[in-house]
Amino acid sequence: MRQPWRVAVVGGGIAGLAAAVRLRDRAPAGTEITVYEQSGALGGKLRTGELAGAPVEFGAESFLMRDPTGAESGAVALIRRLGLADRIVHPTVGQAALVVDGGLRPIPGGTLVGVPGDLDRVTTVARPAAGADTDGGRPLVAPDEDVSVGALVRSRFGDEVVDRLVDPMLGGVYAGRADDLSLVTTMPALARAARVEHTLTGAVRAAQAAAPRAPGVPVFGTLAGGLSTLVEAAVTASGATVRRDAAVRELTATTTGWRLTVGPTRAPDLVDVDAVVLAVPARPAARLLAGPAPAAAGGVGELDYASVALVTLALPQPRLPELSGFLVPSTEGLLIKAATFFTTKWGHLRRPDGLALVRASVGRYGEEAQLQRPDADLAATVHRELSGVLGTPLPAAVDGHVQRWGGALPQYTPGHADRVAAARAALRAAHPTLVLAGAGYDGVGIPVCVRSGETAADEIITALGGSAR
Repeated sequence: MRQPWRVAVVGGGIAGLAAAVRLRDRAPAGTEITVYEQSGALGGKLRTGELAGAPVEFGAESFLMRDPTGAESGAVALIRRLGLADRIVHPTVGQAALVVDGGLRPIPGGTLVGVPGDLDRVTTVARPAAGADTDGGRPLVAPDEDVSVGALVRSRFGDEVVDRLVDPMLGGVYAGRADDLSLVTTMPALARAARVEHTLTGAVRAAQAAAPRAPGVPVFGTLAGGLSTLVEAAVTASGATVRRDAAVRELTATTTGWRLTVGPTRAPDLVDVDAVVLAVPARPAARLLAGPAPAAAGGVGELDYASVALVTLALPQPRLPELSGFLVPSTEGLLIKAATFFTTKWGHLRRPDGLALVRASVGRYGEEAQLQRPDADLAATVHRELSGVLGTPLPAAVDGHVQRWGGALPQYTPGHADRVAAARAALRAAHPTLVLAGAGYDGVGIPVCVRSGETAADEIITALGGSAR
């Protein structure tokens, strides 16, 4: 292999940037790293903007502090590596609510993404089915089986627990339906426990016991100054050449690596590299894989995505409850599926003038037509529905912003993990210097995407004959 190595990272989201940092840290000195980003902005769904003179997230809001083993998450490890650990801040208000019958009720504690381990604790929001979660003498899920979260929970706890608790919890993360989402991909800890336990309450308790949370230890964090500071620091640390507005239209295998066709069709730029980290969503990845790796393309190309809009309003001295926000079951018939009271939840964002920043998430999978409304219509509807849920008219907004994320959230149907594993196995066998990374394959959330990018970088280093220490 020629030295120095030349590695292309296709996709400038946090997975691609984490891969670039890892390559800089672990690949041989002098390795040439180039990040190709189709848009003009790096960071993917990490985007900090400004509203009414204050910083506000127009994309991802926070990250998990711990991974499922209890160790610090991939996001925290990367933040520490980038010298930003002193900027980590935590929510000052953690209690959230559910909208039930038009009013707010606190989200019950002790659940696993809404799935209860103690049915008595959820009766304030839902009536569990009586006597359905019985021990049938065998594990809930077969060793290689994947089911939808909704199907499993409905069969054990009934419809209300799914519709009023599990569905809005999952919908807040994925904008999808519990009845469509894979247990293995969206709730891996519960899936592992369900392969051993005979009841769903037992599986929830086993999953919780396998990853205990120390009392008082923060679950979530964000960065003072905004998550875009993480993006900027990662770009700097990677030392990568960054090409914005640079769409990679084709990947072609060569005798020594890969040829990228970049830019407009009339004047393409042909770039030869030794290896490629493909850190783009599943559909563009499938298009690029169709020529060199059709089997892998077919596997990842099945993934569908939901679109959402985030509507942020700056409200002068509103009367807000002491909550971090609320989730809305689809059965409530509202356009809003979730809301966050930014300046209540995050103490570092509170303002002496009492101006509050409230963000609502709009859009569920299969309801994309609702997002065709003009920005002003979305903002007015959000304002009206917030007032209705809170039971008091909110003051008129002094500023607002609508951020649309088209095709933003992967919809992991049952069997997703197996399809991705098969695609990656096909790539390793035929093209080990072409590796997939990102939310379309490994799950949503900043920590998961960071780990996905870092793992992809390690695979590239190994494939090129280095040592991914």
